[in-house]
Amino acid sequence: MTTLSPLREAVYVRPYLYPKQLAAIFAPTRYAEIEASTKSGKTHGCIVWLLEQAFQGKPGQHCWWVAPWYQATKIAYRRAKRALPPQLFKAHDTELTITLANEVTIWFKSGEKPDALYGEDVIAAVIDEASRLREEAFHAVRSTLTATRGKIRMIGNVKGRKNWFWKLCRLAQSGQPDHTYSKLTYQDAVAGKIMDPLEAADAKTVLPESVWKELYEAEASDDQGNPFGIAYIQAARGPLSTKPPVVFGWDFAKSHDWTWGIGLDEDGAVCRSIRFQKPWGETIAEVVRETGDAVTYGDSTGVGDAVVEQIQKAVAHFEGFKFTSQSKQQLMESLALDFQQGKIQGLPEELAAECEAFEYVYTRTGVRYSGPEGMHDDGVCALALARLRFQSYAVFQISGGGAEPARPAVEYNGQQVDPDVLTMLRGGF
Repeated sequence: MTTLSPLREAVYVRPYLYPKQLAAIFAPTRYAEIEASTKSGKTHGCIVWLLEQAFQGKPGQHCWWVAPWYQATKIAYRRAKRALPPQLFKAHDTELTITLANEVTIWFKSGEKPDALYGEDVIAAVIDEASRLREEAFHAVRSTLTATRGKIRMIGNVKGRKNWFWKLCRLAQSGQPDHTYSKLTYQDAVAGKIMDPLEAADAKTVLPESVWKELYEAEASDDQGNPFGIAYIQAARGPLSTKPPVVFGWDFAKSHDWTWGIGLDEDGAVCRSIRFQKPWGETIAEVVRETGDAVTYGDSTGVGDAVVEQIQKAVAHFEGFKFTSQSKQQLMESLALDFQQGKIQGLPEELAAECEAFEYVYTRTGVRYSGPEGMHDDGVCALALARLRFQSYAVFQISGGGAEPARPAVEYNGQQVDPDVLTMLRGGF
């Protein structure tokens, strides 16, 4: 903790804010709602604004910075500390507080537990990452401003159309009294000389269209819809390639869902689409036979972990992929980009239909990808795993590498299998 030295007077010079950033954050209204591109200066600008509100406060008063998670709160806390001369404040790293020389305290709080936000009287507040914050946390923060009639700034990336922040922005945009709505895009950040236009252009080439629009153009996507684009799926339809598979993706299931395998040829086109429902022993045998020498990703989530472990005894290049909400989101965003860049060919009718039915839904913690209620997503997952495997396969081929030779196999019931897995196949799984 820093000890404050006696200070009678200080000269404050506001840090640089580009014009549109300044107008949005320092609006004259009590409320300001700002939908913003990533790295458009929203956090920096609001730190400046909150410090200025605190400079004008009285001893014993409080200002708040509230973010959805503790780690996000700590980022703003560290940045605020770096912005201040050490003789102007004392900090408490455990409490995440900054007390200024005028005895006004700025608290940096997490909105993970909304009930913990009630009770205080606050003269000014910032809600960071508002589109990701619980609505109950917003209610609590608003209640703390009642006695003081304190001002509030709400900032965040666009994240769908079904959250409280998006709705409040539309209310402000419609002319609600004492509210100012603003949008800061990547173009504004480039014009303000705080973003490299080449960096923005690069992001557009690697991000799915819907993600790009939200993160860089501050344009909301539908909260529920198809992530790939129906037109892109239609363009990918076609007959299976007749070339042999060089990579496979497998999604495993025993009863309700399907085990589905997708093979891609050397050009990345779909050349195999295999689905079935069988006991585990038969499933493993068929996967071993179909996969052959192809390098492969298989779903190792849950019971799939044991399945993959057994298959690896017979298939030299079979790797497991565990699905989590985060890994599935990243996998599907990568698949969406492949669709939108025209990299997917030879999509059979049953797989195209499943891709068209596939949907995403925004939740408070991220994006949930799945088939509609009562439908499957096994083929989509298998295709996504195959495409992911193909990306690394293609890089390996370009670099001059090649697939390792498969292990020697023996015949079992007309199928070529590794000797190590023969006992397991005979006994079932």
